[in-house]
Amino acid sequence: MLRTDIHTHTTFSADGRSSIDEMIAAAIEKNIAYYGIAEHFNYDYDRLHLSIDGQEVPPIDEEAYFSRARALQRQLKGKLHLLVGAEFGYDNESSVLQRYICTQEKYSPDFVVNSVHTCLGMDCYFPHYCNGKSKEYAYNAYLYRVLESLDAPYRYDIVAHIGYCSRNATYADPKLRYEDFSDVLDEILKRIIVRGKILEVNSSAKTAGSPFIPDTDILERYFELGGRMVSFASDAHDISRVADKRDLVVAALKKAGFTYITVPDRGKYLQIPLD
Repeated sequence: MLRTDIHTHTTFSADGRSSIDEMIAAAIEKNIAYYGIAEHFNYDYDRLHLSIDGQEVPPIDEEAYFSRARALQRQLKGKLHLLVGAEFGYDNESSVLQRYICTQEKYSPDFVVNSVHTCLGMDCYFPHYCNGKSKEYAYNAYLYRVLESLDAPYRYDIVAHIGYCSRNATYADPKLRYEDFSDVLDEILKRIIVRGKILEVNSSAKTAGSPFIPDTDILERYFELGGRMVSFASDAHDISRVADKRDLVVAALKKAGFTYITVPDRGKYLQIPLD
C-alpha cells in the first residue's frame, strides 16, 4: 500500500501552523509513502500588496526552506519519499511571472503546484470576495483566471484546488457545480489534458458544499474527456490534517474510473495504484 499526500505546508509558509519536522513525523506515522511539501510562494500577494486581517503577509525564506527540506530529504531516504516542492500563486503580471521562473531556475523544486488564489484584486479564499457579486459572476471570474493560469510560462505539474473560491463563499448554496459552469470547466479540463498536467483533488474544502474540490461531477467529466492524471492533496497546514479524507477521495476516484494517483517527481510522473 503506497499512500500519497502531495501539497502540504509547514511554518515556512506564512499560514503554516506545524513545523516541517512535525509534519514529516505525522506523515510517517500515517504511513505516507510519497509526501510532498509545497510551501507558498506568494509573489501574487506581493504585487497586489495584500494583507490578512490588516497584517502584511511575510515572504517565505526561500533559502532556509530549500536548505532544510533538502537536508531532510537526504536524511529520510529509504524511509520516506519526501518531495520538496513549491506552490506558485499565479498572477499575469510579467514581473511576477519572471520571479517564478527565476525561483524555479535557482532552486529546482521537485514539483510545482500552480494555484489561483487572487482574482479581481483580492484573495478569493475570503468571504468578502463574494460581497456585491452574484455567484455566477464571482465563480466565472475565478474560473477564467484558472483557465488563464494554464498558460503560465514557468514549468508546473499540478493544477490546484479548482473550486478554491467556494471554500468560504457566503452564498446560500456555495457549491461549484459542473452543470452551472460547463463551458469554462470543459476548457480548463481539456487544456489540462492537452498540456499533460495533473488535476489535483484537494480535501481542504471547508464550507464549499463538497467534501473535496473539485467535486465528483467535475472529476467524472475530466475522466470522460480522457483525463487520467490526478493527485491527492490534503493541503494540510498542521499535523491534524495530514492525509485528511484520503480514503474518501480514493473511493470517489475509483468510482469515477480512475486506477492510479500521479505523483510528480523531478519531471517524472509516477503512477501509484489506488488502494
